[in-house]
Amino acid sequence: MTLDELTYKINGCAMKVHNTLGNGFQEVIYQRCLAIEFSKAGISFEREQEHTIYYEGIEVGTRRADFVIEKSVVLELKALINLEDVHLAQAKNYIVAYNKPIGLLINFGSQSLQIKKVFNPKYKA
Repeated sequence: MTLDELTYKINGCAMKVHNTLGNGFQEVIYQRCLAIEFSKAGISFEREQEHTIYYEGIEVGTRRADFVIEKSVVLELKALINLEDVHLAQAKNYIVAYNKPIGLLINFGSQSLQIKKVFNPKYKA
């Protein structure tokens, strides 16, 4: 499956969850529902995968992405009224830190599902 096909399937799962629940729940509820949809769709994933962050070769902490899907897509979820630039920056930082080619930032908190695709500059499109 190509990355485009995979992100299309991920988006479809997110749309199903949003259409079923609507907005207004906490992020963890959407995360649990997405895990159910990913399993039903045959999409492999890891939830809350911890990753060490380095600065000039020195460990400075850890971060957890909401999902790493098919070992190639980092998915960050939000449940906010609106996405802001800081959330997009966070998603971009995750794909670089996790060394994945692509990431998705999905916001369930607005009336309409918001989906942003972010790309790792290390990978050529």
